[in-house]
Amino acid sequence: MEPVEIPGGKGRLTLRPDGLLHLQWDERIVVEGADAKAAMAKVNELCQGTPHPMLVDMASTKATSREARAVFSIPCDANRIALLGSSPVDRLLANFFLGLHTPPCPTRFFTSRSEAMAWLVDSTDEGWTPGSGDMRRRGLS
Repeated sequence: MEPVEIPGGKGRLTLRPDGLLHLQWDERIVVEGADAKAAMAKVNELCQGTPHPMLVDMASTKATSREARAVFSIPCDANRIALLGSSPVDRLLANFFLGLHTPPCPTRFFTSRSEAMAWLVDSTDEGWTPGSGDMRRRGLS
């Protein structure tokens, strides 16, 4: 499937033939609440009620607003989320998000695309429930 533009023009979402969602934010943008809502609406639209794992490429974003972080805590049709970053700032943003908000599904931060992809297709996350304090979610890569 071809990438679908996120309303607001700050990113694209693709549902790949292998069933993986890929959310790619544009370079140096600030993700605001409206952007997060638009992205999650597109996720639900593409998935049509069937959950899929999702890779969120945040490596080049500048920041994510407080409202956007709250929106990302609301359940959508993503059943596992790998946050892919490349810098200490990305890691800090992911730690901040995961420390303040309970993700609606297993969520981890990665700096390696191949490790993120491997984790997304590994369907074993025994014992994870929202708010469980899952150590893999807290112990970021």
